[in-house]
Amino acid sequence: MLDDLINEFCTYLLIDKNYSKNTIDSYRNDLVMFDKCVNKNINSINDNDIKDYLRYLKDNKHNERSIARNTSTLRSFYKFLIISKYVKTNPMDNITSIKLSKKLPDVLTIDEINRILDIKITDNYSIRNKAMLELIYASGLRVSELVNLKTYDVDTTDNIVRTMGKGSKERIIPIGEYATNALNSYLSIRDTFIKREVNDYLFLNNHGKKMTRQGFFKIIKKLARDNNIKKDMSPHTLRHSFATHMLNNGADLRTIQELLGHSDISTTQIYTHVSTEKLKNTFESYHPHGD
Repeated sequence: MLDDLINEFCTYLLIDKNYSKNTIDSYRNDLVMFDKCVNKNINSINDNDIKDYLRYLKDNKHNERSIARNTSTLRSFYKFLIISKYVKTNPMDNITSIKLSKKLPDVLTIDEINRILDIKITDNYSIRNKAMLELIYASGLRVSELVNLKTYDVDTTDNIVRTMGKGSKERIIPIGEYATNALNSYLSIRDTFIKREVNDYLFLNNHGKKMTRQGFFKIIKKLARDNNIKKDMSPHTLRHSFATHMLNNGADLRTIQELLGHSDISTTQIYTHVSTEKLKNTFESYHPHGD
């Protein structure tokens, strides 16, 4: 019953808010499920219907994070409906959001990073993989930013990489000698990946198309297994490790915020918690009264 409103809301997210396709798809999926469960005209839905829906999610084994996301989706949806004058009252005003405890991200130690980056060069694929990993650890790029880089986005003379992050904001990030050398090695053999279609994407898969997020995920999961790293490894693990290692070596939060492309400093502050955890663990390990 809400199909047209959901479509209009998703168009608003795309055009007015400049949200990514993945984010919009997530909103759409949440709202389609909500519509299917409630099955009412928008002006007939009240706060009790929403509470019943959230209870339904809980009863059907949705975790707190999923329920919190659905609540946030409905809050955004109703805000849009109020602005667009489709409804006069907002039933979400009577709904309390779930406060989630912040999960500290997994961070690799320097030794683990070195093991991951110490890729044995045996073929062109290993040269490419080395370049991707060195670059993401040197820059803190999001995996979506990494796979969408074009060849002209990297400058191995000035040692910088340009990326278009969230909200279409460009960042220029310095990279070090390790990443630059790995990129130069890869660029010298990149043409061997090109098949029939020529494109400008920096990192290509074995079909000559741009590397996908799923493809990169498989590469790092295999490297983690091969190096006996037991942590929950993902592309974000390298981004978290980049930020935490920068902080531990004296970088200030504002610099890390700029490098990561966070619009709000509060997002960056999670890394102070990671660093604090490290201090606590060190204290407990080495202080006589640490236990």
